[in-house]
Amino acid sequence: MHRIYKWLPLLIAVILVFTSAQMPTKAQAPDQGGVIIEGNFGGDVKNLNPLISSDTASQRVYGFLFPSLVGVNPDTGGWATKGMHEGDVAEGWDVSKDGLTYTFHLRKDFKWSDGTPLTAKDFLYAYQATVSGKVDAPLQGQTQERIASEEAPDDYTLVVHFKTASCTALADISFITPVPAHMFKPDFSDINDSPFNTNPSVTAGVFKFKEFRPSEQVTLVRDENYPDGKVGPDGFIYKNVPDQAVLVEQFLAGETNLIDSPPQGRRADVEANSAITPYKYPGNSWDYIALNLADPTNPVSAVDEKGAVVNADQGHHPLFGDVRVRRALQLGTNVPQMVKTAVFGYGTQMASGIIPSSWAFDKDLKPVPYDPAAAAKLLDEAGFPKGADGIRAAKGAKYAPDGTPLKFTMFTNDGNARRTAAGTIFQDNMKDLGIVVDFQPIEFNTILDKLNQQTFDAILLGWRNGYPDDPDLTQIFGTTGDVVGSGSNSGSYTNAAFDKIEKDALNIPGCDPVKRADLYKQAQKILQDDQPYIWLYVQDGMYAARKNVEGFDPRPSNLFWNVDKWHIGPPVASK
Repeated sequence: MHRIYKWLPLLIAVILVFTSAQMPTKAQAPDQGGVIIEGNFGGDVKNLNPLISSDTASQRVYGFLFPSLVGVNPDTGGWATKGMHEGDVAEGWDVSKDGLTYTFHLRKDFKWSDGTPLTAKDFLYAYQATVSGKVDAPLQGQTQERIASEEAPDDYTLVVHFKTASCTALADISFITPVPAHMFKPDFSDINDSPFNTNPSVTAGVFKFKEFRPSEQVTLVRDENYPDGKVGPDGFIYKNVPDQAVLVEQFLAGETNLIDSPPQGRRADVEANSAITPYKYPGNSWDYIALNLADPTNPVSAVDEKGAVVNADQGHHPLFGDVRVRRALQLGTNVPQMVKTAVFGYGTQMASGIIPSSWAFDKDLKPVPYDPAAAAKLLDEAGFPKGADGIRAAKGAKYAPDGTPLKFTMFTNDGNARRTAAGTIFQDNMKDLGIVVDFQPIEFNTILDKLNQQTFDAILLGWRNGYPDDPDLTQIFGTTGDVVGSGSNSGSYTNAAFDKIEKDALNIPGCDPVKRADLYKQAQKILQDDQPYIWLYVQDGMYAARKNVEGFDPRPSNLFWNVDKWHIGPPVASK
């Protein structure tokens, strides 16, 4: 492990930064790069082990600690080609003629922070742990569905065998992040509860771990052994803030020097500040209302530990089990008002599950219009007429006993002004239809638990699409994702036709994008008709940094592609 005494020459200069998260007040010495300080309002970091972590806050941090197998070309937004390996472990790869086997040749200059070489065996261990059934791995089902096996014939060769040739092979492989195998037991039995999960003492990224203070901040420091040259910044602080308002105020005041996706209502303030460099780009973050289609009192997985479908019948939510009710909720939701009010016009209504900036987006599929009269008619047809008190209740409904009120609870994460505004609009829209919504903003990690355990009615939350763009929606809506405790198909949506289309789109010979897009258009129509989500809006993206963050040069959906070249200079005052 890289010893702390090597940091002693820098410690006095930066100790105030690392303990109070304030901006430096003096110019950096030539060998110092300052500290990147970013606010985090989206919930506390939960787990820094990439094998079992799924929340955005944790991913933000561990992305600095662990390298990727294959990187992304920042200028094209596509996967890096052979030879483009700065910051990534694979320096090249070969593909078999049938497209089923990828052989990666790994660099020999990557080391873990304790000095142990990073080898193919670390990638192999991560894969085997993910599919072992002993680890709470969020990508377990998806990995088992696509990857047949992996092997490491020597320390610097990784061979990946696929069950079928896939147009997203590099993405499938890159989802699995290497971990230091020598830090865990060979049988994976200690991973779920390992101290490593909140104290990853051995890493191999741009930064290495220094400290995690729950509910306060995570502190990282420069990894002096990073193989692609000296890392510019001295470190990175991910500092908890209570909500988006504080997030923006601290950034404008210079208490933090970087912000990702400031709330739309404050973007004008960010752009007007002369001490700030904003960067706007087509967004890939979208909000939705997830509906639980299955019985929330008896959650069961649709697939077994091998990914085989074993419980296609998940039971039925008494309200949302009927697609007519789900469609009525969409018709009765004033999404244009949400775009205008919740995102201040910086957004676009979604028609289905693929964002408008995707190459597979169906431009001819129009969003469901706001039509409360049509919504009311559907609810009547579904057996939920209005009572004398104006509240709808079951009378001949498909799954709800007579007299069951059309009432449900919807959660969102507290401190998120945008989602709170959208949820309030939805609550009011439903009230107009005679539907009672108990809308509750709660702590983010509690929401994740409810999603994972599938014990909810409805949840208003958001997705940020992967990068590079991948329109495959199997993770969210595929049957294989319906796994209690770890899957992303938390609402237990199952449609065999959708599953087949998604699979076919991944296995078109030659991966013709036009043919793939045609299939994804069919999938978008199915999702719009089946309504597993209430489709809301996609947001425009924005990054911003204080002008003293030298080297800040983001790309769409790729803020940190050159973070190792950044330096934090003396503060720049706004004019």
